[in-house]
Amino acid sequence: MSESFRNWRGMQQSGGRRIKRSLFIDASGVRFVRDDEEQQLMQIHLLTDYIGRKQAELLAWNQAQGNVAQMSANRRRMTNIGTFRAYALAYLKSHVDINPNMTCMVRQLEPTSQGIPLEIYCFTRTTVWVDYERIQGDIFDYLITVMPEFGLSLYQQPSGADMRVGLRGETARVGATPLVEPFPTEHSG
Repeated sequence: MSESFRNWRGMQQSGGRRIKRSLFIDASGVRFVRDDEEQQLMQIHLLTDYIGRKQAELLAWNQAQGNVAQMSANRRRMTNIGTFRAYALAYLKSHVDINPNMTCMVRQLEPTSQGIPLEIYCFTRTTVWVDYERIQGDIFDYLITVMPEFGLSLYQQPSGADMRVGLRGETARVGATPLVEPFPTEHSG
């Protein structure tokens, strides 16, 4: 029996098709979340529990460090990439087309010269290829679009237009912007 047939049969029997794809985050946008941003993030219903738990965890750890935690580098804090990772996972777990009975995770892989990969790993509720591609596309469309609200952007190699702007000494348009607007409270896609 061929490997591809075994994989197809297993997929048909499980009722789900695997999504395993990475978003490559531009490392230059990774930073700590500011206090005012934490308050905005708490308004996102998919992050409320995560932020509450994370704040308690960080407070306990920092208090246990005593005066040492007064120095910024000695203190643990939330990051925008970690918060986005938690958001992406909560988004997937709440998505109607993702199978809740199969593995679902968002993990950070080893950084590369193309950025920091955040791997989306989950299974759809369907094995129909066309539906699977639509679901996967909708998920990635949404996650890519919401990234700037976390101050993040995809890594992208410089294009010819970027080179022309750089050679003229102009400032290129930056895709990621700091958190300035309230976050949406509902997910879409």
